[in-house]
Amino acid sequence: MTQIFALHSAYGLATAAAAIDGGLLSTTGERVLVPFTSSRIPEISRSIGTDPALRSLRERFDRIEDLDELLGATHPSSWRPRDSDLPMLERLLTRAWGLDRRDIELFVQSPQVAPARTLMTLFPGASVTIVGDGLMTYSPMRVKLPHTIAARIVRVVHADVVPGVTPLVGAPHASAVPVPAALFGTVLAETDAGETPDRGPLDAEAPTVLVLGQYLAALGLVTEAEEVAMQVEMIDRAVSWSPQRIVFKPHPAAPPRFTDALRSRAAFHDVEFAEYRGPLAAELLAERLDALAVVAGFSTALPTVLALQGREIGSAGNETVLSRLTPFENSNRIPATIVDALTRPDDRWTDAGALQHLVDAVGYVMQPEIAGHLRPRAEQLLRTLEQAERDRYFAPARLTALRLPGAPAPTPVQRVLQPAGGIGRVEELRLTALGVGRRAGRAWKAIRGR
Repeated sequence: MTQIFALHSAYGLATAAAAIDGGLLSTTGERVLVPFTSSRIPEISRSIGTDPALRSLRERFDRIEDLDELLGATHPSSWRPRDSDLPMLERLLTRAWGLDRRDIELFVQSPQVAPARTLMTLFPGASVTIVGDGLMTYSPMRVKLPHTIAARIVRVVHADVVPGVTPLVGAPHASAVPVPAALFGTVLAETDAGETPDRGPLDAEAPTVLVLGQYLAALGLVTEAEEVAMQVEMIDRAVSWSPQRIVFKPHPAAPPRFTDALRSRAAFHDVEFAEYRGPLAAELLAERLDALAVVAGFSTALPTVLALQGREIGSAGNETVLSRLTPFENSNRIPATIVDALTRPDDRWTDAGALQHLVDAVGYVMQPEIAGHLRPRAEQLLRTLEQAERDRYFAPARLTALRLPGAPAPTPVQRVLQPAGGIGRVEELRLTALGVGRRAGRAWKAIRGR
C-alpha cells in the first residue's frame, strides 16, 4: 500500500504527522508527501515542501514528490485536465512516482477543488481520506461530488481542537478520526523556528495579550474602515485581561495603517504595544509569550490555543461577519459560528453537545442537499431559539426558502408570488382566470345553440 499525501498547509501537514505518530494511519507500505502551494501568488509563498521550520514533519514520509515542480507554470488550483486526458495522466503519474495503481490510498485537503479533486479522479481505484485544515473541516462539503468519488471517501482525519464536535465534511458516510489535542500540540511545537528570545517583542516577560489580524477586507467581507474598527475592538477586548502589554501579529498582506490605528488605541488605554512579524505560528507565539489570552476574529488559532494550552480566548466582529457572508453557504460561516459561539459572554454553546447541534443546524441551512440528513436536527434547534439568537446565525430569507421553523411570516405580496403546485402563484391565478373564461365561452355557445 502506498499512501499519497497531497497537502498544502502547515496545519494540514502537522495534522497528518500527528496522526502518523499516533498510529491512526497504520500502513505497511510507503508514505509519499506531495506538497503544493495553494496561495494565489506562489512565488511569494513558502511551500511546505521547502519550509525549514517543517523539516522534521517531512521526515515522517519516505519521499517527497513536489507537485508544483511537476506542473510547472500551471497553478495547482487550475490543474483541471480534460476527461480524455485522465487515463494518460494516470499512467504517467503512476510511472513517474513508481506506484502500483491498484494499491493506493489518497490523503487530500480541500477535496472539492483542484488539485485534490483532480488526483481523486486520476486514481479511480484509490480510497480517500480527507486531512483537516482547521475550522474549515467542520463545514459541510461545498459541492456535491460525483458518486464515483464520494463513495471512496472513507474517513476524515482532523486535529481535535473543538473537543466533542464532529466535522461535517465527508458526512454522513466518512468516519471521523480525531487526532488528540495533546499529540497535535507536540507535533506543532516542532515547527518552532527557534527564534531567539531577545528579538522583537519576545524579549519581555510582561503580562501579555496576543491579538491576531486576519485582513477580512481583502476577502470583501468588510471595508478597510470596518476592519480597523474591528481590530480596535480587539484591543478593547484585550484590555479586559488587564495586561501590561499587547502584542499584535498582523496578517502579512495587511497595510501598515492598520497597525498604526491599533497602536494608538493601546496608547489610549495606557498599555504597551508591540508588533510581531516573525515566522512563529500564532499558537507557538502564544506559548512563547505565555499570553494571558488570545484575541482575534474567527481565526482557527483561537480554539487551538484553548484546546492545546487552555488559554482564554476572545473575538470581535463575528456578528458583523456572519451577517455579511455571501452566499449563505460560504465556508467561512462555520469557522465564524464556532468562534463566535465559544467566545460569547454566556456559556450556552460551550457544551460540546450544544455546539454540535448549532454546527449541524448551520451546516444544513448552508448545504440542504449535501447535508440533507441534518434537517431534523436543524428543525429541532430552530424551534427552541429565540428570535435574536436565531437571526444571529440564520438568515431569515434562507429559513423562508427552506421552509424551516422560525421563518418570518410571508407578506401579502410574497404570498401572491409564492410558488404553489410547481408554478408561481401569479401564473396559477392567470391560468385559473383563463380556464374560467374558456368555460364561460363554452356555456355562452351552448345557450345560443351553437
